[in-house]
Amino acid sequence: MACEISVAQLSILQKHAGPAQLVDVRSADEFAAGHVPGAANIPFEQIEQRLGDLNREQTLVLICKGGTRATMAANRLQDQRGNLMVLTGGTDAWAQAGMPLVASAKSRWSMERQVRLAAGLLVLGSVLVSLTIYTPMIYLAGLVGLGLTGAGLTDFCPMGVFLSKLPWNRAGNSAPTACTLPRGNRRTTKE
Repeated sequence: MACEISVAQLSILQKHAGPAQLVDVRSADEFAAGHVPGAANIPFEQIEQRLGDLNREQTLVLICKGGTRATMAANRLQDQRGNLMVLTGGTDAWAQAGMPLVASAKSRWSMERQVRLAAGLLVLGSVLVSLTIYTPMIYLAGLVGLGLTGAGLTDFCPMGVFLSKLPWNRAGNSAPTACTLPRGNRRTTKE
């Protein structure tokens, strides 16, 4: 079993013992919504295939939202390497300790969470309607179950594709942020 490291211990480790390799095992959407500075994103389901991305010379600190997925990833990796730790409480504990989070996208729900919510609402709604108003609505619950089973078997989720096209899941069309170059590298243009 991997050792746990608290937020305070991690910040001391980063300052005094040299940088650890921080790996966030959440989905790309969750990672983009807010992660520990300096962390790399290797989703849980890819961790065993990406061993080459892990630096054996550094302490590896696995991070997720609350610690569960990071612990599961640590259990998968414990035979592959030593110097392995899990951030106790994950990014939730990091944020609660007042530490900064880096966000590279608008904070939004992960696609996986959106699919679970939509599927759950469809099943619940169709069962309630079938019990009270229109009995054949139960087939919608069966269809959703069939779709989720197919998505699990094929790793293709039509509901996820549909949800990704909704306005709140599209990338913003904002203009690029202007950057100031250091004094020695400034360019001047004549108009």
